[in-house]
Amino acid sequence: MFGFGHKHSRVARSVAMRRPETVRTRIGRFVKNRGLQLRLSIVFLSMLLLLLALQSWRAPFPFRQGDYIPHGITAKLEFERIDKEETEKAQILAESSVPYWFRHDSGNLDSLPEELRASLGDIARADSIEKLGDETRRDFGLSNAIPVGLRAEEAAQRFGTDKPDERFRELREAVVGQDMAMAQVRIQALVDDFGKFIEPLNKIGVIDPETVKRLEITPDKRILVMDEDVTEREGRAMLLPNVRLQDQLNDAGVLGIRWEEFPTLTKEIRPAISHWLYRRAQPTLRYDQNATQLAKAEARDSVDVRMKRYLKDDILVNSQTHLKADDLELLRDEYQAAEATIPWTSRLSRMAIVFALLLVLTWLNGFYIVLNEPKIATDVGRLVLYLSAIVFTAFIARLGSFDPLRAEIIPLLTISLLIGVAYNQLLATLTAFTLTLLLTMSTTGRLDHFLVLLATQTAGIIPLRKVSTRTTLIKVSFFSAITFFAVSCGAAVVETQSLQEVWDNTNFLVMSAKGAAMCLVAGYLVAGTLPFVEQAFGVVTDMTLLELSDPSHPLLKDLVRLAPGTHNHSMSVASIAETAAEKIGGNGLLIRVGAYFHDIGKMLKPQYFIENLQEGGVSRHTQLNPAMSTLIIIGHVKDGVDLAEQYNLPQPIIDLIEQHHGTTLVEYFYREATKQVECQPDHRTDAEESSFRYPGPKPQTKEAAVLMVADACESACRTLTEPTPKRIESLVNSIAMRRLLDGQFDECDLKMSDLHIVEESIVKSLIAVYHGRIRYPDARSA
Repeated sequence: MFGFGHKHSRVARSVAMRRPETVRTRIGRFVKNRGLQLRLSIVFLSMLLLLLALQSWRAPFPFRQGDYIPHGITAKLEFERIDKEETEKAQILAESSVPYWFRHDSGNLDSLPEELRASLGDIARADSIEKLGDETRRDFGLSNAIPVGLRAEEAAQRFGTDKPDERFRELREAVVGQDMAMAQVRIQALVDDFGKFIEPLNKIGVIDPETVKRLEITPDKRILVMDEDVTEREGRAMLLPNVRLQDQLNDAGVLGIRWEEFPTLTKEIRPAISHWLYRRAQPTLRYDQNATQLAKAEARDSVDVRMKRYLKDDILVNSQTHLKADDLELLRDEYQAAEATIPWTSRLSRMAIVFALLLVLTWLNGFYIVLNEPKIATDVGRLVLYLSAIVFTAFIARLGSFDPLRAEIIPLLTISLLIGVAYNQLLATLTAFTLTLLLTMSTTGRLDHFLVLLATQTAGIIPLRKVSTRTTLIKVSFFSAITFFAVSCGAAVVETQSLQEVWDNTNFLVMSAKGAAMCLVAGYLVAGTLPFVEQAFGVVTDMTLLELSDPSHPLLKDLVRLAPGTHNHSMSVASIAETAAEKIGGNGLLIRVGAYFHDIGKMLKPQYFIENLQEGGVSRHTQLNPAMSTLIIIGHVKDGVDLAEQYNLPQPIIDLIEQHHGTTLVEYFYREATKQVECQPDHRTDAEESSFRYPGPKPQTKEAAVLMVADACESACRTLTEPTPKRIESLVNSIAMRRLLDGQFDECDLKMSDLHIVEESIVKSLIAVYHGRIRYPDARSA
């Protein structure tokens, strides 16, 4: 009976006693996981920022300049918009009604009486017109010169320009009279009356004929006159004839009606005095351009805008046309009017729907990142950088998507190429899809727009499998430019159903070519910012790795000079590890360059490492106790990290230097210390295993794990006296198993199947190095 009962194992009992996981336990575990809460909070905050960056509460405005409208566009609602043409007409009319502003300075007229006294004196002293100076003759109209601003007929009618001799005698007789001794008395009387005669000019002013001509002031145009010393903008309104001297001297002018008030100014000398005044009077009115422009601006601003009403179903854009700038402005006004009628409840509903879409896209992206890019999912810094790049790209792309820029392809293609270079093509494609979908929904909402943007980015991501030079990025951007132009034209042909119409649409072809050129801009932008991107994302590109693999690098040159044996070992490990890493899908170039530098710390104390000892040399460790020797051996890792940081090597290379020994045991010196302890029981603490282990960390990537195995196998294989294939295979398997059982691969994603493939690759590489050779017979002596 006892033999037939069911036998319960200890493991089965422990499993049976374990409580099943419930929702409550999961929530409790989530509450305790502060790191997960922080990362989820960052993701949630990024989603809110995306809602703001994309203005998710607004409906998309689908129209762009040059778009083909096959069936026309009608108004969806009744709305009003500013009639710019009518408003402009009203503003121009208001401006034209503003009078010109002038400053009046009567001081220019104060010297006229004395000047007239001198001129009349010249008339009195000359007994003939020939003895009269040319200037005086022109002033009094005693020559054939026509005053400025008057036509010949007008001057002849007003001043009588014919018979200058006769008019001279009449003027001299009026000034001198019958008695020469009374000339001064007569002149004084004339001057006194003349001063009173021109008194109205001191109040009204005189305008410059040239100013009238330049400003095109018409007789019916009002002007405003202000005194020169007045600061307030208040003036006297006048018409042009009131301030133009030729009109003031007319019979109906302000001066012409005053002749009879002064008996000395007889009819015989009035033409001469008028002529003299016309020539000698300086303008007193100065055009004030600032005051006039300010008054015109005020008048223009005071005009109420003219509105134009559109009824529902009114035709806004005719069918089978391409949108022009005026059409686009009209459609935007209708869009703004429609947006103004949407209540906040509807806006909140739209935001909720967009947020739900963001949740779906975030889940898709997050699912991929958690499974395939754990560095982003677990590192808060990298997660913040990735999400910040997405939010910033969405914000910039939306701003640049409207006319006249239409440059949304630049930030989209730039971030897609950067993620493709920094991480991988699949993550770049997924990011491109997410950003393009969100941007399209917030801007145009059109399928053709989505296809053009996504196809362009995909065309740039596909060739990014291996970017060895910056020229590759330029070639990629050129391929994206061709794709942009081709897909844009193809979508237009599908929409219009006419290749000829697309070919004849110059504006569309120019915009497509502009978008293609922006793809090239994105390529140059990525190539120029790549070093900063590597530092920001903590990644290293193939271009940088190829530059570091140059034998002329200062660290490699020093390694050859100071530790040639270590350099030879590093070159061998690089070749072996690169082949093995590529077999399991690892980054072969990264591990090769990392192997070049993994032992650079040894060149600070090269004689303490056996590969640098010359044949017959004595190891310096014979004079040291095992603990001190272990410190020196272990120290080469820290020294290597310090040198790498000093020479600004990328972080992935530094990680390989730091992790290529993990926390393995320095077995030789540990055994030596154990032997010494057996003879000295009081010193058992000197042989503690933890004191003879590397500080780590353990390999975090499969590349670091492969480098650890390849490094140990290459070094150990040199100790074989007869490196036969069987011995090499046994040695490699033994080293790999010891590392596995020691837990060195617990923190990386190296699988057992990968480890088996790595073993086979390393065995093949070592057998190729230590293959047997044909023994040639010794040459016979003569």
